[in-house]
Amino acid sequence: MRLSNRWGAQLYTFWNFVPKNMFEQFRRVANFYFLIIFLVQLIIDTPTSPITSGLPLFFVITVTSIKQGYEDWLRHKADNSVNQCPVHVVQHGKVVRKQSRKLRVGDVVFMKENETFPCDLILLSTSRDDGTCFVTTASLDGESSHKTHYAVQDTKAYNTEEEVDSIQATIECEQPQPDLYKFVGRINIYMDNEPVARPLGAENLLLRGATLKNTEYIYAVAIYTGMETKMALNYQSKTQKRSAVEKSMNAYLVVYLCILISKALINTLLKYVWQADSNRDEPWYNNRTDTERQRHIVIRAFTDFLAFMVLFNYIIPVSMYVTVEMQKFLGSYFIMWDDDMFDEELGERAVVNTSDLNEELGQVEYVFTDKTGTLTENNMEFIECCVDGHIYVADAICNGQVMPGATSMDMIDSSPGPGAREHEELFFRALCLCHTVQVKEEETVDGIKHGIHQGKSTSFYISSSPDEVALVEGMKRLGFTYLRLRDGHMEILNREDEIERFELLEVLTFDSVRRRMSVIVRSSTGELYLFCKGADSSIFPRVISGKVDEVRARVEHNAVEGLRTLCVAYRPLSPELYTEVCHMLNGAKLALHDRDKRLAEAYDAIEKDLILLGATAVEDRLQEKAADTIESLHKAGMKVWVLTGDKMETAAATCYASKLFHRNTQILELTTKRTEEQSLHDVLFDLSRTVLRQHGGMARDSFSGLSGDCTDFGLIIDGATLSAVMRPAQEDSNSGNYKDIFLEICRNCSAVLCCRMAPLQKAQIVKLIKASEEHPITLAIGDGANDVSMILEAHVGIG
Repeated sequence: MRLSNRWGAQLYTFWNFVPKNMFEQFRRVANFYFLIIFLVQLIIDTPTSPITSGLPLFFVITVTSIKQGYEDWLRHKADNSVNQCPVHVVQHGKVVRKQSRKLRVGDVVFMKENETFPCDLILLSTSRDDGTCFVTTASLDGESSHKTHYAVQDTKAYNTEEEVDSIQATIECEQPQPDLYKFVGRINIYMDNEPVARPLGAENLLLRGATLKNTEYIYAVAIYTGMETKMALNYQSKTQKRSAVEKSMNAYLVVYLCILISKALINTLLKYVWQADSNRDEPWYNNRTDTERQRHIVIRAFTDFLAFMVLFNYIIPVSMYVTVEMQKFLGSYFIMWDDDMFDEELGERAVVNTSDLNEELGQVEYVFTDKTGTLTENNMEFIECCVDGHIYVADAICNGQVMPGATSMDMIDSSPGPGAREHEELFFRALCLCHTVQVKEEETVDGIKHGIHQGKSTSFYISSSPDEVALVEGMKRLGFTYLRLRDGHMEILNREDEIERFELLEVLTFDSVRRRMSVIVRSSTGELYLFCKGADSSIFPRVISGKVDEVRARVEHNAVEGLRTLCVAYRPLSPELYTEVCHMLNGAKLALHDRDKRLAEAYDAIEKDLILLGATAVEDRLQEKAADTIESLHKAGMKVWVLTGDKMETAAATCYASKLFHRNTQILELTTKRTEEQSLHDVLFDLSRTVLRQHGGMARDSFSGLSGDCTDFGLIIDGATLSAVMRPAQEDSNSGNYKDIFLEICRNCSAVLCCRMAPLQKAQIVKLIKASEEHPITLAIGDGANDVSMILEAHVGIG
């Protein structure tokens, strides 16, 4: 049976609303208590009317049910709009329209530019000759940059409905799992009745919720649908949040209920002690009926006990809940009326969606925040570049637009001499060629005008990394313009307005372990070059010549300023060496097993003996007053954690700029790179000894991250390592206390950065802290759909 593509985020259905909502309502101790009292008043002869308990209870239950029913109706509307969204499917050689919910695994889908993928898809072919397409995954991991995906090599030439419909293939893949960055599968394509097997990886997978960009159309086959998509598996079902005050009220109600039962028991006992004397058994004003005289004493005692319970039930006033609810309701309006929380640019005020959580805001101990779009504007600005010690500062360039007040190129240092001129131009060419930037030959992208200089419409750059766009735009202002990639050749416009063509032979893609990327190009004169750019720690050890000391000094200066730095180097290649490199890379790319490992070994062997050219500095703009806000939160005693899907280097630079990490902060790394060198067990115990040695095993409450007489620690952890830490312990392993050790390390750090986090992992982190020994109040803040699980998990969610 093939699973449908129906999406459902609602809590209730028409059939289960009443029982399910009643269960939620009577989870409140007070509601359950008053229900019992009401039923007792109906069953036995009591001194008070059932209306006194039933009417207030009916009022509270009805109002709450209407409110929750309306909220769920809105969720139903949102789900229906998604499920009924039209999708184009290839059937019998023609494109037909279907509702999204009717998609099935194996259906071939036709998607156009700016459309959002309705399910997880394997890319078969695209409008591009090279079989690539570009997508944005902002709703999944918060990154608004463009990512490149690749069609299956044997099907990328099929560009019509008839050709795609003629494909005969089977796909084998892993069971659905929530990791956004991993996918393992295989496609068997039948050509002349002989199957040809090709590996499938994350680069072939298009995720539900992502959007097609800068590609006219694609054909793709549905692989995971409905609640089995990675987006759905990362979605945490919505449950009703309860504040700490409400939970404590429930606890106090249990105490008062025990007091009430005790009073009723004592009074029942005293009544029968009093009535033990026959002269007091039946007072003249309250003679028993014959039925009462014949009733068993146990039944009489139980009835009397219930009567005393009803008589004393006002020790728990039903008006208490009504009063608290009214206070919360009115308090939410004070938040909405607060002028300090009014956004003048958008003309919007704060909106309180759940008034139950107002009082939690004053008790927050941990703040979990997303990075992209929350701490930062995701707006990269080229600041400067350094070539052999000479510093160049272009106009303020920000994502393709010249900032106000910018005039002409500004060079701080004097120009290099004629001998160094060639090195300088080679640096600029390296940055124009060593990237994955694509050129959008239009004036508008996403409805926003870009790349407009002096009123003229020009091309606009897009890339999987926003800082690559900033670097290419920076080079444009310094005289070297990247024009396009055409027929496998990269074209750039030099200072003399001459077009230079370089054949793009290989792209050695960036990864977080290598922390660098490279391209191999052939110039029009036949010379072969490897251009490489990356983090200083990954470039300097591989450099054999160049002005390393001058460049290193400038990189360290820019790092202190909180700027994102990259170093640029090159290596000339002989034809014989290039042939050897091609053989090495092709062997690694065709490997079905350990492909990533073999590629990493090949890259490592190629990217060596480099000649250093220079370095660049780019700034990721923070939201207004973000750094001051984090500093204020720290002073208030709150711990701030950044949870992001972004790369470690990018996130760390933002943490320094936002004052989450300071220059004197000792950074502790719990990352894949380190756990490959040591076992996770050893790394955790090393970090634990480091922090506990400094703080002497100081208790959490007495620790202050602002203390001046002890080292300030900051922890960086990535998603893969977190998965290993959170993995359930095996009986024959010693990993049972990994979570406890991890929590102990985190408690002794003033700030924590979690990078490469899947949406569900963000929620797991919040849940881990919530469930810790101290049960702190948590707050989560984010701006995208990838933050929903985290926001729902925290005590207070802000979006």
